[in-house]
Amino acid sequence: MVSTDKNQSSEVIFILLGFSEYPDLQVPLFLLFLAIYATSVVGNVGMIVIIKISPKLHTPMYFFLSHLSFVDFFYSTIVTPKLLENLIVEDRSISIKGCITQFFFAAACVMTEMVMLAAMAYDRLVAICYPLLYSVSMSPKLCSLLVTVAYSWGITSSIILTYSILVLSFCETKTIDNFVCEYLVFLSVSCSDKHFSEIILFIFVNLSAICTLIIILSSYIFIFVTILKMHSASGRHKAFSTCASHLTAVTIFYGTILFLYCIPNSTNSGLVVKVGSVFYIVVIPMLNPIIYSLRNKDVQETFRKLMDLKIISQ
Repeated sequence: MVSTDKNQSSEVIFILLGFSEYPDLQVPLFLLFLAIYATSVVGNVGMIVIIKISPKLHTPMYFFLSHLSFVDFFYSTIVTPKLLENLIVEDRSISIKGCITQFFFAAACVMTEMVMLAAMAYDRLVAICYPLLYSVSMSPKLCSLLVTVAYSWGITSSIILTYSILVLSFCETKTIDNFVCEYLVFLSVSCSDKHFSEIILFIFVNLSAICTLIIILSSYIFIFVTILKMHSASGRHKAFSTCASHLTAVTIFYGTILFLYCIPNSTNSGLVVKVGSVFYIVVIPMLNPIIYSLRNKDVQETFRKLMDLKIISQ
């Protein structure tokens, strides 16, 4: 019986409807998402290059930021090309193996980014609350360890979530009212018992979100208390400005994730879910480098120097 289910699942084809119900918007959406993806690639790769070549940016904060940019670049590259393809071709099918592979890498990126944002919050905590100990506390060894933990948790969680999908059975070709292979998509089209998979999803999504949010919120409580105790207005402004970019990124990322996965599905229409998915899969990877570069004088200064050198060389 198990082998029969596996054989049936191996022959299943998913059809990603995406935004096919809006035929007049296919080309405009393609151009919009292509522009967003191009901006995301340039922004994230550019951020990594700028941090790599500028000695001034070889600090723990920018070390974490370079890895965040890498995760965002990889994440958007996993999903966006397929989204763009489905907007201009009639055949929107994807094999179950391709769908599961897409989910595996996407889930690893999401889980990794959660831990990475928590590590960045801890970095800001040490920098503002214990500035004299910052260089010692945030040693290269500790920074590398935190990044390793982030990637390890992302990959481990993704493996377990993917396994909980592989135990499901899919009996026939399914039409999916989405553009991406998300976990809830597999649950909605499975023809077998979903209880185990639903428990795994609940545990890992909530565990990752709650634990990392506790670290972030706790860090910022101590940060705000420390800032309020500062006597210098310029010192308070500088401290707030160093946290503004990270707080903005955290609010956008977690707000979208919690909206999609922690609110009952019955309250969300299909269009709302798709728009939310587009936002955190396509838009957020583009926003992060913009957020960090717009409010970061060190990055802006390095970028201007590179542009000046390019102009002079020409």
